[in-house]
Amino acid sequence: MTKPRQADEYNAPLVDRGGRSGTVLRILLLALVLIAAAGGFVVFKRSLDNEVVLGGLGVLAMVGIFFLVSSVIGFIEVMPQRQSDSLARAFLNSHPDGTLITDDKGRIIYANAAYGALTGARKATEVQTLETLLSRHRESNEALYRLVNGLREGKEGREEFRLLRAVGPGSNSSGAHWYRLKARLLQPEESGGKPLQIWQITDITTERDDQERFFKELQNAIDYLDHAPAGFFSAGRKGEIFYLNATLAEWLGLDLTKFVPGSMTIGDVVAGEGLALIQSVQAEPGLKKTVTLDLDLRKTNGQSLPVQIIHSVTSMRDGAPGESRTIVLGREKSEAGSQSASAAAMRFTRFFNNTPMAIASVDGDGRILRTNAPFLKLFSGVVSRDDLEKAPHLETIVQESDRPQLAEALAAAKDRQGDIAPIDTRTPTDEARYFRFYVNAVIDQSDEAPEEAAIVYAVEVTEQKALEAQMAQTQKMNAVGTLAGGIAHDFNNVLTAILLSSDHLLLQARPADASFADLMEIKRNANRAAVLVRQLLAFSRKQTMRPSVLNLTDVVGDLRMLVDRLLSGTNVKLDVQYGRDLWPVKTDLSQFEQVLINLCVNARDAMPEGGTLTLRTRNLTASEVSAFNYSYMPAEDMVLIEVADNGTGIAPEIMDKIFEPFFTTKDVGKGTGLGLAMVYGIVKQSGGYIQPESEVGKGTTFRVFLPRHIPEPVVAGEAGSIGSAVAEIGMRPESTAQQPEDLTGSAVILLVEDEEAVRRGGKRMLETRGYTVHEAGSGVEALSIMEELDGKVDIVVSDVVMPEMDGPTLLRELRKTYPDMKFIFVSGYAEDAFARNLPPEAKFGFLPKPFSLKQLAVVVKETLDS
Repeated sequence: MTKPRQADEYNAPLVDRGGRSGTVLRILLLALVLIAAAGGFVVFKRSLDNEVVLGGLGVLAMVGIFFLVSSVIGFIEVMPQRQSDSLARAFLNSHPDGTLITDDKGRIIYANAAYGALTGARKATEVQTLETLLSRHRESNEALYRLVNGLREGKEGREEFRLLRAVGPGSNSSGAHWYRLKARLLQPEESGGKPLQIWQITDITTERDDQERFFKELQNAIDYLDHAPAGFFSAGRKGEIFYLNATLAEWLGLDLTKFVPGSMTIGDVVAGEGLALIQSVQAEPGLKKTVTLDLDLRKTNGQSLPVQIIHSVTSMRDGAPGESRTIVLGREKSEAGSQSASAAAMRFTRFFNNTPMAIASVDGDGRILRTNAPFLKLFSGVVSRDDLEKAPHLETIVQESDRPQLAEALAAAKDRQGDIAPIDTRTPTDEARYFRFYVNAVIDQSDEAPEEAAIVYAVEVTEQKALEAQMAQTQKMNAVGTLAGGIAHDFNNVLTAILLSSDHLLLQARPADASFADLMEIKRNANRAAVLVRQLLAFSRKQTMRPSVLNLTDVVGDLRMLVDRLLSGTNVKLDVQYGRDLWPVKTDLSQFEQVLINLCVNARDAMPEGGTLTLRTRNLTASEVSAFNYSYMPAEDMVLIEVADNGTGIAPEIMDKIFEPFFTTKDVGKGTGLGLAMVYGIVKQSGGYIQPESEVGKGTTFRVFLPRHIPEPVVAGEAGSIGSAVAEIGMRPESTAQQPEDLTGSAVILLVEDEEAVRRGGKRMLETRGYTVHEAGSGVEALSIMEELDGKVDIVVSDVVMPEMDGPTLLRELRKTYPDMKFIFVSGYAEDAFARNLPPEAKFGFLPKPFSLKQLAVVVKETLDS
C-alpha cells in the first residue's frame, strides 16, 4: 500500500497556470482611469474653477484615505482570494497521488509535486502528460485507451495495470510496478467553458504485494482445511451446504470441481434418520450450541459412511435458525477380534438411530430418558431435543383422551408384566396423524440406566388407518350397491308388468274415454319410476352401458349450450377451460353427459348468491396422477375433468356420505338423493375415479379421472368375428337408427320369465302382434317345452336371473342342440353383468327392463329379421 507521507515532504506544484488573471486586469484598468483623471486636471486646470478642483481633489483624497485605512485594518483586500480556493490548492498540493490537470487539447494546467516525484520531473519544463509517458509501455496502452475514450464520452474511469519498469526515468526502485490510474472531467466555474481533464496516478506496488501475500496465506489456509484429516462443511439457514472440504468430498465420493455452493443440502449427505438428529439441535435465540452426534453419511454410490460429527449451530435474535458449522470425524475400524466398549457403544448408537421405528426409554414416572432419531422426527412438532433434556412426560405426545390408557400400560410395565396391549392414539397438535405405541417392560435394569422401567416403540399408522377407512367405505358402498341393485331388479319386474298392462289397456281404449287420461298418467308415472330405477342401477354399476371412444373436448362443447340454459336466470357464470390435444376415453356418451349435467346442477345449487362454475379438462401423465397421492388410483395416463364452484362448500362430517343413495342436503321435494350416487356408479363402471375436495365457504371441486383409451390393433383373422359383433350390436334397440314400421309377425316365440305378471303381459302383447307364444317359468321348464315342440321355435326371449337355471345357462344348453337358435335376453341388470359368463362367440339380443309393448315388439322383429 502507499506509505503515508508528511505534508512538509511535498513542495509547491510544479505547474500551476490556474491563477485569477481577471483580478489583475481590473486593477490595471483602475490605474489607467486614475492616471487619465489626473491628466485631465492638469490639462483643464485653467478652465476649471478652483472650487471645483478643490472639491474633486477633496473627494478623491477622502476615498484614498478610506481605502488606505480599510486596507490596513483588513476590511478591503487588493487581490482577494476565497478560502475554499486556498484549501483546494493546499489539498491538491499535498495529495499523495500524482495529480495532473489538462485542457481538452492536452495542455498542462496543473501538476502537483507528487506527480513530479512519480514521473521523475523536477521542474515545470520536464512535466509530461500521462498519454506521452504511458504510450511508451505496451502493458498500459489498452487501459489508457479505455480511459481516453471514456473522457470523450463524459464518463469517469479507473484502471489498474502492471509495468515492467517504473514510469519515471529517475525512479530508484527496479522491477515491475503496479499503478492505479483514474480519469474524470472537471467543469469550469465560468459558463460556456470547456471541461478540464483530471488524471490521478498512484503507485500500488506495495498494496499489490500485500494482497498477493494475503491471497497466498488464504490459499495455504484453504489447502490446510481441505486436506485436514477431518471433514468439514458449512451450511446456511435452510440446510444448504455452501462449503465442504476436499477430505469430506473424497469420503463421500464427490467431485469437488463440480460442486456448486447451495446445490446440496444436509439431507442429501446424511443417511437414515440422522437428519432428524441434526435438525433437533437448536440454539437459544442469539446464542450458539455445539453437540457431538454419531450418525451415518450417504456416499454418492448409496453406501453408508459411519462418522461422528461435532455440529455447531447459531440462532438469530428472533429465534430463527442460523448458519451451522460441522466437523466430521471418521470412525476408525476396530482391530480384528476387538470388542472394545467404545466400538460396541458406537455400533449400538448407529443401529439405535437407524431403526425404522421410534424408540424411547421411560422411567417409572413416565418421564422420557432418551430417544432415537426417528422418535425426534416423528414427534418433532410436539417435543424438541431441548425438551428431552428436561425429561418430559411421555403422555405429552398423546391425546388427552388416551392418556389414562397409556398410564395403565406404563404401570403394567413398571410392574414388569408382559403382553401389554398396544395403544392407538394421535398427537395433540395434529389429529390427522395416527400412531401405535408398544410398551415393553424392562426386566433387568442396566447399571447405566437403573431407573429405566419401560421401552416404548412408536410406529406411525396414518396410511394404514386411511386404507382401513377407505376399505370400510368401499365395502359399505358395495353393500349398498348390491342392495340397491337387488331392489332395482325386483322393482323392474313390477314396472314391466305395469307398463305392459297399461299399454294393453291403452290399445283397447279411445282418447275420448274417461279412463284414457288415467291410463296415460299410470304409464307416465311408471316411466318416471323407471328413471329412478336406472339411477339405482347406475349406482350399483349394473346398468346397461354402450361404451364408445369419445373426445371430451367435443362432449363438453356439445353440452355447453345445455349448461348455459341450466344457469339462465341465476347469477352463476360458466367458465369452460379446454385442455389441448385431449386423449380419447371410452365410456357411454349419454351416461357421461348425465354425470356432467348432474355435477353442474349441484354446483349451481351450491351458489344461491351467484358465482363462477368452472369446467376444466386436461391430460394427466402417470407421474402427474401419482402427484395427487390418491392411494386407490393407479399411476397411469388419465384424462381429468374438473367441475368447480365457489359456493357454500360441503361440511367435512358429511363428505363420506355424499355418494350414498337417497342422501341429500337439499330441501324436501328438491332432490331424490340419487344424483351423486348415479355419478359415482357411472364413473366406476367406466373404469374411472371420482374425488371431491371442498372447503366450507370457499367452494367444491369434483375431479373425474377417466383412463386414457389406447386402441388395440385389429388382427386380420378376427375381422369376421368383430364384424359379426358389430352387427349384433347394431340390432340392439338403443342403437338402431331406423325401426321397422310393421311390428307384426307369425313366428313361434318361447317366452321364459319367472315373474308371472311379466310373463303373462308379454305373452298377451306378443300374441296381439300375431306371434305364437309358448311360456315357461324357468330354464328347466323351457328345455322341456323345446323337447315337446321338437325345436320348432324361431326365437327365445328369456329373463337372466331365474331359479333352477338362469338365462345364460339356458342359452348354452340350447345352443348345444340348436346352434342357430336366436336368443333375446331381458334383464334389469347391465348386459355385461352376465355376458362375461357366456362364450365370446355367443350372439344374442338384449332388452333392458322395464320395457313397453312397442320396445318388446321392435327388438323381436329386428332379431328375427337379422
